Amino acid sequence: MKFQEKIVELDKAVSQIEELKRDNQKIVFTNGCFDLLHKGHITYLEKAGELGDFLVVGLNSDDSVRRLKGENRPVKSLVNRISVLAGLASVDMVIPFEEDTPLLLIQQINPDVLVKGGDYSMENIVGADFVLNEGGRVELIKFVEGFSSSAIINKMENI
Repeated sequence: MKFQEKIVELDKAVSQIEELKRDNQKIVFTNGCFDLLHKGHITYLEKAGELGDFLVVGLNSDDSVRRLKGENRPVKSLVNRISVLAGLASVDMVIPFEEDTPLLLIQQINPDVLVKGGDYSMENIVGADFVLNEGGRVELIKFVEGFSSSAIINKMENI
């Protein structure tokens, strides 16, 4: 699949996902800013993809990243971040969202598996209650120490 085909608006995504579910495909969902893609992200996305048949990544818009991370973020634009994520073999679909949390996206997609990094606790995972109530499961993937976009940015500022 070409990376452009992996970038989908929400309405089309919901339709495609419903079709995949009818074919008994297990849908995995994760989300994030994915500003400066690094080894930790790649490892995380590969492990998330292994938890099902089809990995959907919700990607915070530029405005959403700014609200969450500060005025100097994101470093890379939404278009750039989408293209890089969609180019990964482990990622099947990328859906940008404007809100600060992916709750509405999770509710519309209704994934079988919701995934977050091990730096989260179950109580802090947006959408976990919804997914569990719908019969899905929530998985935490061990955080890869020493890798973060913020650490990369800090290192660059100190050079």
